[in-house]
Amino acid sequence: MTILFQHELERSLDALVSRFYSSNWKRVEAWTFDDEPSRRRAEARLRDLGVNARIRSAYKPLLHFFLEEVDWVELKAAHVRYPVHSAAPANRFLLEAYPLSALAEDLAVTFDASTGDALFYEVNLTFKDGGTAVHKVFAPNHLHQDMIGETSLSPTGWLAVNGDAGSQLETDYEILFHSAMKAIAARDWGVVEPYFEELSIAVTLPIEDRALPYGDEVISLREGLHEDFYFSLLEFFQKHSGKPVGDRTLRPGQIVPDIRYGERPSVRVEMRPLSSRELEAEHQPLDTSVAPLPTSQIKAELQEIGGHAFTAATRAGRSVDARYRRGTDRPIIISGGQHANETTGVVGALRAARQLAAMPNAHFVISPLENPDGYQIHWRLRENNPRHMHHAARYTAHGDDLEYRSAGDPGEKAIRHEAERLTGTWLHVNLHGYPSHEWTRPLSGYIPRGFAMWTIPRGFFLIMRHHAAWAKQAEQVLDHVTRRLMQNTAVVEMNRRQKELFELYAGNPGFRMINGFPCLVSVVEHQTVPLTMITEYPDETIYGEAFIAGHTAQMQTVLAAYDAAQMIPEPEILVA
Repeated sequence: MTILFQHELERSLDALVSRFYSSNWKRVEAWTFDDEPSRRRAEARLRDLGVNARIRSAYKPLLHFFLEEVDWVELKAAHVRYPVHSAAPANRFLLEAYPLSALAEDLAVTFDASTGDALFYEVNLTFKDGGTAVHKVFAPNHLHQDMIGETSLSPTGWLAVNGDAGSQLETDYEILFHSAMKAIAARDWGVVEPYFEELSIAVTLPIEDRALPYGDEVISLREGLHEDFYFSLLEFFQKHSGKPVGDRTLRPGQIVPDIRYGERPSVRVEMRPLSSRELEAEHQPLDTSVAPLPTSQIKAELQEIGGHAFTAATRAGRSVDARYRRGTDRPIIISGGQHANETTGVVGALRAARQLAAMPNAHFVISPLENPDGYQIHWRLRENNPRHMHHAARYTAHGDDLEYRSAGDPGEKAIRHEAERLTGTWLHVNLHGYPSHEWTRPLSGYIPRGFAMWTIPRGFFLIMRHHAAWAKQAEQVLDHVTRRLMQNTAVVEMNRRQKELFELYAGNPGFRMINGFPCLVSVVEHQTVPLTMITEYPDETIYGEAFIAGHTAQMQTVLAAYDAAQMIPEPEILVA
């Protein structure tokens, strides 16, 4: 192991108490990246020193205002004018208010946009007794350049003393992130990819998560720092390699931010060898599994499905396992786990394959876990933070997205090439997921760069990519599948609820609605299978009944697509 950087910081709240210990200042307002109990304890310590202090959250300040300073029991309605800043997307500060309107069923919340660059929310409250109140809620932000030269408007700490306007306060949370990023950027990484096996960023933060009373929503500054480190480092290495930002062919190695609770803010960056450790757990009944399956169970389920076994190798020495069941029906390919933190597709693929395997003429390939190296990172990180998204597990141990792997060095993607050779299919059902709660990058402009459409949940939706000659068949498959999914009333209701909130905070999702299900359809000629249907279920971080609902919807989609493949004729030009 090679340590690149390590640093332990004084906590910002402790520094504030020390700073005002012998001062003559009597009134202090501060905004920091800390949980509410920690901020209240710091206020009490300052009060003991004769300082009237109010310490608020620099992250999602409007939501925290309602959670911490408003009597919800007495509140009837709220109207919010949110800032619109010229250096940020128009809905940036509206997104920061999510999911305010969903936290109380009997509270009417409305929004409209303000003008100018002032960073204040204007809040008008109406109480059940007829009374009203007006508040200005400050949203401290600063303009800055990141490691790839992009300018962002990002939340920051702030300090105001004795009623002045105040100024930026660089907090422990910010210093920890920026100092580690600078240390990584300062190293000579050379020009040969991958640059490392595993780049570990181990962080401790004295910040607890706060679950919200809606869906799977949670306020988690630790999760936000994971996302900021992971995607900022991808962007840095993309630029270092000369590739465009967002390029998924980059192969830097495995980037693993591990953000845990600890009494003091600290960071340790080191290069490690790839891990071959396999984390295990008890096997679960497949149909009612309430959490991701251990790899040993996935292999056992494939053994039960039977058929011709074939594999592909990963960088860390694991195997991608698949089965080919030959029959007289038209074949399809079923895959899951391309992005290994999207776990309902793994179970849904196995459940569907088990049902198909019981049919005498069924013809299919099942490849339920295409990225086992990423899957083990997911298991490793979930040991400490099971409710975090952990996008470090998204890509392979090379650090790339296997979908974009070149034919000359297929690695895990070889499993798809062999599946296509064995079946000659025209339909690939590729099961995916996405975050089931809000996804942010607190120190890089708040909205995830390149992933703005994924920042809050918007229901279970389908993506269809097809060759131009197959446009009619693409529509027929989607029509058949969505008609079948309409029978799942729980998913239909989830879609209605999440679509409503998405439109309120993020705007028009840009979908076509087919039989009540959002769908994205596009012509993609370079893909080797004429039709690829991708599912997107909001599954990252869900467990229990929510997890069962997710993999049930994935299974139903596969079975409906299989039936569609049997009924829909191929294009006449190809048949001729």
